[in-house]
Amino acid sequence: QVQLVESGGGLVQPGGSLRLSCAASGFTLDYYAIGWFRQAPGKEREGVSCIGSSNGINYADSVKGRFAISRDNAKNTVYLQMNSLKPDDTAVYYCAAVRLVSFCVISPYYSFDYWGQGTQVTVSS
Repeated sequence: QVQLVESGGGLVQPGGSLRLSCAASGFTLDYYAIGWFRQAPGKEREGVSCIGSSNGINYADSVKGRFAISRDNAKNTVYLQMNSLKPDDTAVYYCAAVRLVSFCVISPYYSFDYWGQGTQVTVSS
C-alpha cells in the first residue's frame, strides 16, 4: 500500500520541542521532494518547510531558525525538528511527496503525488 504516515505530534508547552516523522511505504522517497504543511482551525493550509530530491531546503519565515527538515533515505523517512515552539504553531501538520522534483516545493497548492493523514501539534501551557 502506497502511503505517507506522519507521527510525532502531541501537546507541548511553549518553548518546547517536537520531532515529526513522515514515513513512506510502498515507494522510495529518494527521488521525491517532500513538503511539510500545517493547517490551523479556520485558516488555510500553509507551507512550513520542504526538501527537494537534491536536498535543497526552504522554510517559511515564521519558522526559520526554529525548525529543521532532514531526510533519512535508509529509513525512507523525512523529519521535521521543531524547537522553541509557540502557541501559533498549533495546527495539524501534513507531509506531502512529489516524484522527480529536485527543487523544494513549499506551496500547498502544488500537485503532490501523495499526502499523509496529518498529525496534531498543540502548543499550550
